[in-house]
Amino acid sequence: MSVNLKHPKYYFNRELSWLQFNDRVLEEAADRSHPLLERLKFIAIFSSNLDEFFMIRVGGLKEQLAAGIQDIPADGLPADQQVKRISTHVHQSVQYQNELLLEDILPKMRRKGIRLRKVSSLRKHEKAYLQSYFMQQIFPVLTPLAIDPTHPFPLLKSLGINILVELRTPYKSDQKRAVVYIPQSLKRFIPLPQENGKKDFVLLEDVISHHVQTLFPNMKLLSMGVFRITRNADLDLAEAEADDLLKYIERELRKRRLGTVIRLEVAEPMSAENREFLMKMTNLQEEDVYDVPQYVDLSAFMGFLGLDYPDLKDTPFTPTPNHRFIKDQNVFNTVSKGDVLLHHPYDSFNHVADFLTEAAEDPKVLAIKQTLYRTSGGSSIVRALKRAAENGKQVTALIELKARFDEENNIGWAKELDNAGVNVVYGILGLKTHCKIAMVVRQENDRIRRYLHLSTGNYNEKTARLYTDIGLMTCDEEMGVDGSALFNLLTGYSLQKEWRKFLVAPTTLRSSITRMIEQTTRNHSKENPGRIIIVVNSLVDPETIRMLYKASMTGVKVDLVIRGICCLRPGIHGISDNIQVKSIVGRFLEHTRVFYFKYNGQSQIYMGSADLMQRNLDRRVELVFPIEDIQIKRRVRSIIQVLLDDDQKSRYLTAKGEYVRREGRNKIDAQAQLLGEAQARYMDLDTIPVA
Repeated sequence: MSVNLKHPKYYFNRELSWLQFNDRVLEEAADRSHPLLERLKFIAIFSSNLDEFFMIRVGGLKEQLAAGIQDIPADGLPADQQVKRISTHVHQSVQYQNELLLEDILPKMRRKGIRLRKVSSLRKHEKAYLQSYFMQQIFPVLTPLAIDPTHPFPLLKSLGINILVELRTPYKSDQKRAVVYIPQSLKRFIPLPQENGKKDFVLLEDVISHHVQTLFPNMKLLSMGVFRITRNADLDLAEAEADDLLKYIERELRKRRLGTVIRLEVAEPMSAENREFLMKMTNLQEEDVYDVPQYVDLSAFMGFLGLDYPDLKDTPFTPTPNHRFIKDQNVFNTVSKGDVLLHHPYDSFNHVADFLTEAAEDPKVLAIKQTLYRTSGGSSIVRALKRAAENGKQVTALIELKARFDEENNIGWAKELDNAGVNVVYGILGLKTHCKIAMVVRQENDRIRRYLHLSTGNYNEKTARLYTDIGLMTCDEEMGVDGSALFNLLTGYSLQKEWRKFLVAPTTLRSSITRMIEQTTRNHSKENPGRIIIVVNSLVDPETIRMLYKASMTGVKVDLVIRGICCLRPGIHGISDNIQVKSIVGRFLEHTRVFYFKYNGQSQIYMGSADLMQRNLDRRVELVFPIEDIQIKRRVRSIIQVLLDDDQKSRYLTAKGEYVRREGRNKIDAQAQLLGEAQARYMDLDTIPVA
């Protein structure tokens, strides 16, 4: 029987699937097994994720509608229907988020001595303290903005918090409105002088509202209301028109502040008239307005993680040093004896920084080449590149200026490195460079040897403690040749289309993934069953989904660990009943990408920077690399197995599109187990003799 695998019924909508992922983040906030401040952290992450989703995904859909474009996805849902379903879903999720915060988490924090108080309920001496604080620290930076025929509605900053003030002149009936924009440079939660061991805070907008009359002397105050707008931030970059990409990106970033308003958040209480006024000024419909009980921008609650309440936070951990680097602290000696696998955050990211720091000082090192998609402030990796250039080494840094929401940071890194003498390049016109690779070229006796660090994640020391990623350090000769060819492709003119070991998008990655799925399918039999395991952040690409359906229809068992978006519909009789999809959301953000194929009794394992999305396979430079060392293959396979065995933090996707928990016998929390194993290795390091 012929089956049309392109039929929309076989696909989930990408945007709605992402919203389900964010709901799984919110589930962690509801999980009372987490320490209290960690639950608050998930509240903040949920909000931060939602902000980016609106700025990019909803903004893109709104652009389609405004332009009259119908870009129908594989699931067949047009843009207007997507926007409506998104609105319905998010309204429900935000309501639940606020219930969790206001009725569960904050009351429990209060009982632990962390109190968020209203200015109106403070005692006289506390109000006096705040009045002084307001006049000294807040009042000088506030600017009230009148709204009248000579003062149009102000161009407010996206995601900034504002107070709409309604006034009139005394003894007159003239109604006036003004906006007080709250600068993001001010503290959102203002601490009160500590008493009786309590940590009390008041909200910045509450303090300003209480003293807002100071900004409008002699005017009659009628009402106030706090609100926040979100603008479309999806840059439409026509790179072919740019003669200087860095200056072009800088100009486009300035345009972000002019983006169309796509969301309005209103904190209660606000009068119906003022709410209607804001909708009119922002040209939004009812479905675009989100009423919240007390607080807008819950992402700010992440700041409470800095409080000294260790019993309300996860137990700190120390990433484990790799025993081979303990035995021989010279990075190049260690890697020359065999490949090294690093699984972050369980294994220390310091080894990656040491790789580049040592290269910067090593007189045998001739050149360093590195891609930087995202990095952190005060980065030791950036310092190492600058130091290497100062030491006369040839240093090339490929900085991706189009890394979303890191554009400004990366422009800063580009200028800083360029000033230090690093050769800074921006990649290939029309393609985003997302691959993660660092290469050190070293003179060793009468030969040149290339040392590589290849990874699934960014060169960012901060996120390396929060994201799960895997990196490989190797001096494999053929991978070194591929590394040189890849950098030549990125920095010069190259039509390289064949690689010795690398799978590179947009040239060979898609065809290679397709080939391995087809080989597994074609060689599957009862005697020699095929097996596919894929661990990625997102699965969206329709062509790949169809290949996986065909594998399932042949009998191949397919396990997909997809943390975020999954457009594949598992469990359809005769189509995908051999496919299991699970998502793991826990203490760390699952960010690893692993591809495992087994057929004819042989297995292949690849890892890299790419998710299975059209953008990764066709519109980015991505790098996926093989794992060939037998011992390392075993370790990667054991990591995958722990993820598959997890039944504590896993949610399983059903054919109806729901994510459900399943009671399992394993009682395994994958991240907790991997963390425990890493800590055990750390304890065992005392028994390792140092060379």
